[in-house]
Amino acid sequence: MTIARASIEKPILTWLLILGCLFGGIWGFATLGRLEDPAFTIKQSVIVTSYPGASAEQVAREVSEPLESAIQKMGEIDRITSTNRPGVSLIEVEVKSTYGGEELPGIWTKLRARVRDAARDLPSGVGEPLVNDSFGDVFGLYYAVTAPGYSDAEIHRLATWLRRELLAVEGVADVELAGLPEEAIFVEPELALLAAQNLPAESLVGALASADSVVPAGSVDTAGRRVRIAAPEGSDSVSEISGLSVGVGGEILNLYDVAQVHRGRVEQPSLILRHDGTEAFTFGVAGLATENIVAVGHLVDDRLAELFDEIPAGVELNPIYQQHLVVEEASNAFLVNLAMSVAIVVAVLALFMGWRASVVVGVTLLLTVVGTLFFMAIFAIEMERISLGALIIAMGMLVDNAIVLAEGMQISMQGGKPSREAATETAGKTQIPLLGATVIGIMAFAGIGLSPDATGEFMFSLFAVIGISLLLSWVLAITVTPLLGHYFFKRGTAGGAGAYDGALFRGYAAVLRGAIKGRWLVIPALLAITVVSYAASARSGSSSFPTSNTPLFFVHYKLPQGSTIQQTSEDLALVEEWLATRDEVVSYTSYAGQGATRFMLTYAAESANPSYGHMIIRTKDISTIPALQEELEAFGREALPAGEFRTRRLVFGPGGGDPIEVRVSGPDPAVLREVGDEVIEVLRAASPDILDPRTDWREPELVLRPDYATDRAQSAGISRDDVANALRFATDGVSSGVYREGERLIPITVRLPRDATSDLRDQPVWSETGQHFLPIEQVIDGLGHEVQNTLVHRRDRVPTLTVGADIPPERTAAEVFTQVRAAVEAIEVPPGYALDWGGEFEASGDAQESLGKQLPLSLLVMVLISVLLFNAIKQPVIIWLLVPMSVNGVALGLLGTGLPFTFTALLGLLSLSGMLIKNGIVLVEEIDLVRAEGVELREAIVTACVSRLRPVVLAAATTILGMLPLLSDAFFVSMAVTIMGGLAFASVLTLIAAPVFYYVFFAGSERRAKAREAREAQAAPLPV
Repeated sequence: MTIARASIEKPILTWLLILGCLFGGIWGFATLGRLEDPAFTIKQSVIVTSYPGASAEQVAREVSEPLESAIQKMGEIDRITSTNRPGVSLIEVEVKSTYGGEELPGIWTKLRARVRDAARDLPSGVGEPLVNDSFGDVFGLYYAVTAPGYSDAEIHRLATWLRRELLAVEGVADVELAGLPEEAIFVEPELALLAAQNLPAESLVGALASADSVVPAGSVDTAGRRVRIAAPEGSDSVSEISGLSVGVGGEILNLYDVAQVHRGRVEQPSLILRHDGTEAFTFGVAGLATENIVAVGHLVDDRLAELFDEIPAGVELNPIYQQHLVVEEASNAFLVNLAMSVAIVVAVLALFMGWRASVVVGVTLLLTVVGTLFFMAIFAIEMERISLGALIIAMGMLVDNAIVLAEGMQISMQGGKPSREAATETAGKTQIPLLGATVIGIMAFAGIGLSPDATGEFMFSLFAVIGISLLLSWVLAITVTPLLGHYFFKRGTAGGAGAYDGALFRGYAAVLRGAIKGRWLVIPALLAITVVSYAASARSGSSSFPTSNTPLFFVHYKLPQGSTIQQTSEDLALVEEWLATRDEVVSYTSYAGQGATRFMLTYAAESANPSYGHMIIRTKDISTIPALQEELEAFGREALPAGEFRTRRLVFGPGGGDPIEVRVSGPDPAVLREVGDEVIEVLRAASPDILDPRTDWREPELVLRPDYATDRAQSAGISRDDVANALRFATDGVSSGVYREGERLIPITVRLPRDATSDLRDQPVWSETGQHFLPIEQVIDGLGHEVQNTLVHRRDRVPTLTVGADIPPERTAAEVFTQVRAAVEAIEVPPGYALDWGGEFEASGDAQESLGKQLPLSLLVMVLISVLLFNAIKQPVIIWLLVPMSVNGVALGLLGTGLPFTFTALLGLLSLSGMLIKNGIVLVEEIDLVRAEGVELREAIVTACVSRLRPVVLAAATTILGMLPLLSDAFFVSMAVTIMGGLAFASVLTLIAAPVFYYVFFAGSERRAKAREAREAQAAPLPV
């Protein structure tokens, strides 16, 4: 008994399967985890080390180099890059993508040990290296808080309270604050009074350092109990700090006698943040990796609503990005698209096969989709962008299985056969070919989903969902479809009108006979069309990832290196004023000094830099963004000519980097700059589409350096450190302890009063040996000027300068790269230096290399399955000859719509290949079965192809029309066009090219077989 017959004769089992899929799918949809992007581990760690007073090149040489040397000994490390600025080393360590997320904690522990050991040999004055392995945390619920009229202390208390309350919400992993006002306690002594009292500034620093310190005071035993002794309370207010006593020559002075003490904001904060033009701070909420972000987001919303009455008047919480709403909207949009796709399938089938067939196939399709959701919940596969896309990609292949069984069974029953016999016959002929074709369709995605690197981790849900849905569709096609056909299809009478006697079938048969007859014209024509399509496909361009559906875009603004953060903030304020006049703008948030908190997985902020400005702009609709971008860029370039003003769309996919990048590496920074300038000139000359070329080392900065008079200074007892401390006291100020305000630690800074107008050369410096002040000009030979690199980048321990450039929105990186590649690669660099490509070219190459490692194995399995199905070679060759030709329709579709070949288009092409192979397998198998009945070759081909006409056309039509809802989806539009255009042409290939190739391959063997039969007939003895 076959499976199909058993499903009819034992319907209770089939109904259990139906109900299990239905109710299991409902349960799965309700319990599935929801994310925006697949859970993906960012395998990076950041090591920050301070080296106060050192130049960028000193930091690179004395801090980054020893640490990088120790780190590179770890076999797990893939790449080490560092950014070196005056006083700070920032090293980014990237782990090889073949290591899984569960292995990272052990790797980070090993990294910390390496760094800790290497830190022992660093120069004195270098701070302890801090290893941050939470670099990739995503804070998907991102808010800006405005509190006009409140003091800085009140704003800090508000932020701390909000963070504490939100951390208590179930499912919240962390809450990150940014943009809070940075305060300090400033102690500004009068120079004249210090000199009169012979009181060095260092005495004030020492007194302040212990003003509010926390130290143990021991404990005592009392009546058998241990009682801890608390230390005396420190100075916990500005007034108490100003009343501190300082000992001078046996006398006591109060601090307020010689200095002014006040509290205020630091002059050079790390970040200045505004939302809609109003000063703000931000908080980002990250959910636990095991939690449903939609549920966590709503819990946070509920908690914020509960706290509303406790939030002070005038304080506003403004959402910048709400991941849970984005995910929820995507899930709801998927349901709408799914419902529309199923409705389209049912409508098309009802039109061409009757309402009975449409119900049978539609129910099977619906059960397949909800059953897939059931298994996704069982295997903990979240509902996110990639897994939802996988269901849509699989839709065409899901429909095909049910259509083949339903159509074959319906035709048999119309011919007078009972349902059980019709189901047995149809399933017996098609279930093995369909299973083989289904496995081949799954294997088309195995190279992506099973890759052991980052690509495999990110795309695993694609492979898993396609595998589950296609296998389930095959199971339901040979069980549920026969049962429903048994219920719905009517049995005809034997000897009635033929099922394929209609005008459409007769016309197709005539066309097919003509194509076989003119095969030596058809085949060259197909080859010519294929060559032309491949050439045309190059014109469509390629792009790694499409732009996002979220109506956000970014502004990147860069002033010359060395510009103050205040200047950067003032320039961004001009942009804010312009945006405030635009009706299409919903909100805008500006960041001076650094980028935003990572609020989505694919967002990558620029490194901290006072001369860097960033904006996040939200519009009412994504359709308004291109025009707004163009106008904003024109305004920015005109209003802010001193800076580099760029806008960039939010994309689906990894962020960061420029479309065109050239890396120059070598030992000498001066040579790197020379070669970098040459690269910029060559890029500009090679293509008019190169916009804003720049280097990541930026402009050198002017530095003042005192010329230390060694003999005079040492005679006076003045060291180099004394000179440096005196100049620091006169400018930025000397850090001296902290002021405790609750959990806040506010730094205390001793500095020269801001209204002091004396020249740096007139600053006094204290001689410890002489116990008196000297003018600093007596121990230096003037202040010299020199130019220094204040941004030094290294890559794998080699100084590396990167030239980056933007491109016009209407161009793709691949197009512009083709224009400039030859010219850049023709540049001659000195011995010991190298030019390498970065940007999208490198990212695309890495992705292709990853796929290239896995696809050959997948391709081999697919070929072997096709060979085993037929136990022959010719039939698989015929089928695989069709695959390269499927690009014809893809090229026409993308060129006609002007869309680039994106990553999602690649997925559509793989899906298209699976559908084409499946149709080809079933068709060729049908031809083999008809020939086995003794039918002549040409007539067998025509008969078999006519019987497959309706399933092929209907499967293509339902899939193409089912893609219509996706044409309005920015992420899936290129995939939809790829499948629609490709499948339309692939249907022609299946119905015309495949039978023509079959005839060419087997005509010779048919003639030889007939000749052999004729010879045998002649040789046979005549009957007596």
